Amino acid sequence: MTRAGLQALLSHWRRNPLQLFTLVVGLSLATALWSGVQAVNAEARASYDAAAETLGEGRYAQITAPGGVIPQDRYIALRRAGWRVSPVLEGRLDGVRVVGFDPLTAPNGFGPVDLSDNALTLDVLLNGVLFGTAEALNRLGAPDVARVVSAQVAPSMVLTDVGTAQELLQADGQLSRLIVLPEQPIRQRALAEVAPDLTLRAPQTGGDVAQLTDSFHLNLTAFGLLSFAVGIFIVHGAIGLAFEQRRPVIRTLRALGFPLRRLIALIAAELLVISLLAGTIGVGLGYVVAAALLPDVAATLDGLYGASISGTLQLRPDWWLSGLAIAVGGTALAATSSLWQLAQMPLLASARPRAWAMQSGARRLWQAGAAAGLLGLAVALSLVGGSLLLGFAMLAALLIGAALALPVILDRVLAFGAARARSVMAEWFWADTRQQLPGLSLALMALLLAMAANVGVSTMVSSFRLTFTGFLDQRLASELYVYADDAEQAAALAAYLAPRVDQVLPIQSVDQQVAGLPAEIHGPAAHETYRAHWLFLQEAPDAWPRIEAGQGAAINEQLARRGGLSIGDEITVADRRLPVLGIYGDYGNPIGQVLVTATLFAELFPAVRAERFGLRMEAGDVSALAEDLRDDFGLAEDNMIDQAQLKAFSLEVFDRTFTVTAALNVLTLAVAGFAILMSLLTLATMRLPQLAPVWAQGLTRARLGRIEILRAVLLALLTAVLALPLGLALAWTLLAVVNVEAFGWRLPMFLFPLDYARLTVFAVLAAVLAALWPARKLSRTRPSELLKVFSNER
Repeated sequence: MTRAGLQALLSHWRRNPLQLFTLVVGLSLATALWSGVQAVNAEARASYDAAAETLGEGRYAQITAPGGVIPQDRYIALRRAGWRVSPVLEGRLDGVRVVGFDPLTAPNGFGPVDLSDNALTLDVLLNGVLFGTAEALNRLGAPDVARVVSAQVAPSMVLTDVGTAQELLQADGQLSRLIVLPEQPIRQRALAEVAPDLTLRAPQTGGDVAQLTDSFHLNLTAFGLLSFAVGIFIVHGAIGLAFEQRRPVIRTLRALGFPLRRLIALIAAELLVISLLAGTIGVGLGYVVAAALLPDVAATLDGLYGASISGTLQLRPDWWLSGLAIAVGGTALAATSSLWQLAQMPLLASARPRAWAMQSGARRLWQAGAAAGLLGLAVALSLVGGSLLLGFAMLAALLIGAALALPVILDRVLAFGAARARSVMAEWFWADTRQQLPGLSLALMALLLAMAANVGVSTMVSSFRLTFTGFLDQRLASELYVYADDAEQAAALAAYLAPRVDQVLPIQSVDQQVAGLPAEIHGPAAHETYRAHWLFLQEAPDAWPRIEAGQGAAINEQLARRGGLSIGDEITVADRRLPVLGIYGDYGNPIGQVLVTATLFAELFPAVRAERFGLRMEAGDVSALAEDLRDDFGLAEDNMIDQAQLKAFSLEVFDRTFTVTAALNVLTLAVAGFAILMSLLTLATMRLPQLAPVWAQGLTRARLGRIEILRAVLLALLTAVLALPLGLALAWTLLAVVNVEAFGWRLPMFLFPLDYARLTVFAVLAAVLAALWPARKLSRTRPSELLKVFSNER
């Protein structure tokens, strides 16, 4: 009996290959978008882990200097004072990060390259060896140093001994930091006694890069889930319609005495096999999607966070297994309601026409209640706030609640249209459209989510770009920026420039922990440029005069929000407590920033010398000065950036940041269009009993096809109208809740009606294209097929 029942169920797919194609493709697309995003995230996090292992971040305490440079004699003094420390030197050369450490004093397991056994040769100790990926080693100069290709080293990084690193970086007698070994002598001199200018930093629970980029990857994961949800709507619709089409078979099997539990088990096993097949295809497609997105993600992370990730994609078990798991889980979720209906429906209920649609109509009140509850929950979460997780929970409640409310709202709108109909044809059109709604509701939900995501993300990105462009116009006030190669050249450069420009503004900064958070300390000169262009969001009375007098500091919005700081609170900078006198916007910067005057900066960090300068001058003299710097001073072309170039570079980094989310939005909208196409194709054959009587009364098949296209346009327009407020609510949530929790700043929200109108046109065009095939199929239906309706018992 089991075999006969299975053959009966599988015969449905042989008779309806398009239905099977819809189910497999929908699930494959959903899995592809999810697994592609997860593959990118896994590759990035693997690179972070490799970098953290290389640099020893998070596992060991470290000794650092305020200016980032530790004289080698300080290291020797600490070793003689009983401190078990190991030197590390870091720097950039030819676009590659060079990390030098001492293999003899480094803690066991420090760095990915094991030098404890045979690898610890005389070449390593005396001549030096460079370890890195093939790409990094090829980019690096130093042809006289031996090279070893190692996949264990983080991308864009080369590992060597500290002596070789000093030669490559021309940093003789300099170190970047000291790694403090876990085992220390019982007695040793205090750090403040041996090296009072150095700071001991406790071990951290994770790498700074990984912490900074968590929000970026969480955004990617959220969009991956949204894309997967849109695909699952296709799967849900395909499974529901398959149950609708198979109701005569199910009725017959149950009438013949086939056990209900066994029937449900067979259908579940059938769906499990289909989900595994579709999941495998989706994982393969996800690999292709990830390979296409990875370069843009790598550019974004490098430009926005300074984090290098591998440019190659590896087949890691964590993301492809999660892809298969979510494919199976998504299918189970999509099939739950249909299986529940099958289990609860009386034996002969499926013999009634469109029993599943009637069941769906009976649940409309419950669906409306669930939608209202979720939307209310979203409002409550917006009032509570407080974490990134709650922000995404609010997004989920908002989107799911709106999706559930869509069929209820459309039903009421169509009922209103039917009530206002003035002709038999119009009344039939509204009634027939309303009858189709249960079969099309899932596809329309997918379209709603896709359009809302496009409206929300485009509003966020456009608002960000508008604000960011204005921010750059204000902040990048100097006409030319020059960079020296070292402190000696910087001093000569400043003397050369002073008589040739209106003002030389030194640009100097150090990295330091402020309020327990990573931050940059900047020391600009007291000049009208900063007073006019660094605008405060909040400020104390006479903020700029007091900052220039060394009586306080200004901080960016990120540090204020994450550190819980406000005007009048005190922060500690290089052991000096300073009141916060101003809070300024700093869009695009993921970490905190502190602004003090140049005089106070020199007092706090006497070892730091400015090697970058902003030059105030007439805009027309920039080219001539740049030529003089090349000819008279010998300054390289790469060491000079005019204002326009710097703005273009900053906007390029910004554009790359949102390339991935834009691509996911396009894919999501395409998947929604596919959902409409498959739903209309499936409904085309099921609707013959409703269309045959209209045709028999004189309506031509061609006109019926045009009415189908008109119906698709109407539903797409209604969905677009409802998607606009949902998208704007999504944009507000991203700007006012998620963006604040993830990045630390809040942006003003702008509206872009032309973009919304263009998106509506695209949505309607997608609906028309999806309806063309079913309409053409209907217009070419043979009259004999329509006449059969009147001879068959339906």
